[in-house]
Amino acid sequence: MGFQGSFTLVGMVHLLPLPSGPGSSPGFEAVLERAEQDALTLVDGGIRSVLVENFGDAPFCSGRVPPHVVAMMAVIVRRIRRTVGDGVWIGVNVLRNDSRAAIAVAAAGNAQFIRVNVHTGSSWTDQGLLQGDAYQTLCYRSALGVEPREHSRTGVQLFADVFVKHGSPAGARALAEVARDTALRGRADGLIVTGDTTGARVDLDQLSAVVDAVPGVPVLAGSGGTPDTVAAIREQCAGAIVGTFLHEGGDLTAPVSRDRVRRLVLA
Repeated sequence: MGFQGSFTLVGMVHLLPLPSGPGSSPGFEAVLERAEQDALTLVDGGIRSVLVENFGDAPFCSGRVPPHVVAMMAVIVRRIRRTVGDGVWIGVNVLRNDSRAAIAVAAAGNAQFIRVNVHTGSSWTDQGLLQGDAYQTLCYRSALGVEPREHSRTGVQLFADVFVKHGSPAGARALAEVARDTALRGRADGLIVTGDTTGARVDLDQLSAVVDAVPGVPVLAGSGGTPDTVAAIREQCAGAIVGTFLHEGGDLTAPVSRDRVRRLVLA
């Protein structure tokens, strides 16, 4: 399993608001139960990779998240691992850009990858200016002893966005140049290309440009995956991260729909 070879669908587990955040939380046990059920629905429907994200915590921290976010997400990821088994890949994204927290959660929860929205360079977002810190991120991964090793299934891979959604890159540079820097100089294990906003269709020309810029590096489409678009996406890249479509009625606060999961997998 992973992001090499066959096309990989990654299903989102959008967490409900955690306690002590800006949104109204139903309480940690309710957040945990929904996350576990959504992950199980994704796997029962045929998806073999899930990405856990504190989506309900908007508006997000621009820097380090509070300690309780790390602790609670680690418990959630560990529970999901126990529920879905070792054959499913699990990823972690700590919004908006706390890469070290994501690595810590992944290490504690036995997850295989993280997502970093701004790994190299900078981006103007609704949180202000987010600046990548690839050096500290990779050093921390190494310090925890979870860097990927050749010919080994262990370790935490790092997938980084290129021109992340809900943001504008700081500085005028070509997409392909940024992709190469993120993968080669930033040493990301894979790249993610999205539309402008959550659920927006990815630009296939941009997706193709990134794939061409980094031969041999897995590239995922990070938004806009539906039964109508997934065939075209599959022709371009290694996989797709899908969230919005999979919720009942496309409502991000609703549970994941098994019917929608099956429709996507069959497509």
